[in-house]
Amino acid sequence: MKRLLLLLPTTGYRNDDFLDAAKNLDVEIITAANYCHQLAPLWGISPIQSVHFDLPEVAVKQVLAALGREPDAVLAVDDSGLELAALLREQLRLPGNLPAAVHVTRDKLAFRRLLQSGGLNCPDFYHLGNDSRTPALQAPCQFPVVVKARRLSSSRGVIRTDTPQAFREAVQWVQGIQLKADRDAAQLGLVVESFIPGREYALEGLLQEGGLRVLALFDKPDPLDGPYFEETLYITPSRLSQEKQDEIRQTVQHVCELAGLSSGPIHAEMRLNEQGIWLLEIAARSIGGLCGRMLRHTLGMSLEELILRDALNMPLPQAQLDDAAGVMMIPIPRHGIFLGVRHLEDAMNIADISDIQITAHLGQTIAPPPEGASYLGFIFARGISPDAVDSALRQAHQRLVFDIHSVIPISSYKGREAQNAHPSLCP
Repeated sequence: MKRLLLLLPTTGYRNDDFLDAAKNLDVEIITAANYCHQLAPLWGISPIQSVHFDLPEVAVKQVLAALGREPDAVLAVDDSGLELAALLREQLRLPGNLPAAVHVTRDKLAFRRLLQSGGLNCPDFYHLGNDSRTPALQAPCQFPVVVKARRLSSSRGVIRTDTPQAFREAVQWVQGIQLKADRDAAQLGLVVESFIPGREYALEGLLQEGGLRVLALFDKPDPLDGPYFEETLYITPSRLSQEKQDEIRQTVQHVCELAGLSSGPIHAEMRLNEQGIWLLEIAARSIGGLCGRMLRHTLGMSLEELILRDALNMPLPQAQLDDAAGVMMIPIPRHGIFLGVRHLEDAMNIADISDIQITAHLGQTIAPPPEGASYLGFIFARGISPDAVDSALRQAHQRLVFDIHSVIPISSYKGREAQNAHPSLCP
């Protein structure tokens, strides 16, 4: 029986999907999780279930000591475990992306430098250290500019600004977000870059011996112009010309080679305009949330099963021609406490809607970007065309009514409390 070490974040959307895929394949799974190491002993949780994913050099020793029989592969479910998974594969002499390749694609500053050195389309950018004096701070690029936390995902800690005052406020706000979310915030600083106009697209792929197999290319039909960048719709197949799709594939393949990525799932985000293709990021993992479920019919299996098959060198299916598919990541309209959803059945009765999953929990405090990093849920659709899928998703969303109890709103981080914030991380 094949044996796989799976790094499962305690707050991950897809943990059950990966475990179900392993069961279907009759694969033995060893799970490592990032429960708080202070609480884990009180709960009777083993050491391998209380691993610091964000301290990979420390965590690798803890996992290896608790591992027992070596696995055939190591896989991280999301961004938080990618660098630890790479270190573990290196220590266990297992195939996979090297730690340096994973690092350069996780760090927005390192990725921008990679694009610049490779001569690819890259916005003007600047590293803003934490020692910069905010009252006198000036944007290093021509407005509009985007202020970004260096390692956060899901549009968290990303703000567009168009004026000097808005820029200074955004810097304070993003510094506070990063301080709460990243253990290394004090050393990281921020990235400031010129805003890239154009429509966004996303590519889901699989690297096999350095070659890129495209699983799907997604249109993002809603404009993402800021000031915040909450994503909503992903639609496939793309309505771009085949020539442009081929150009995207070639560009992503080239940048993966520059970064040193050679195997496993990748998820790339890009903007297109008259100057060409502008890569925003390439992540050495698959699409987040529950979005991968829309590809089940195209792949002939779940995306998670395909990823496990690839990691364990098992046979892979060829993509099948199928109807159009799409997903809406249900946006969070405002900061508050989630109390429930109404008219779910009405939304499910919309033609071409295949499923609706509400993932927010009753009583959960929710917030949109740039503070939040989650969604209310996911709406899935399949239809005869991308346009039909797009329409169905929008109609279903309009039917849903979310009950959210307002709380004290999140400000733009002007107050002393924000300036003195500390990471809400398990020490």
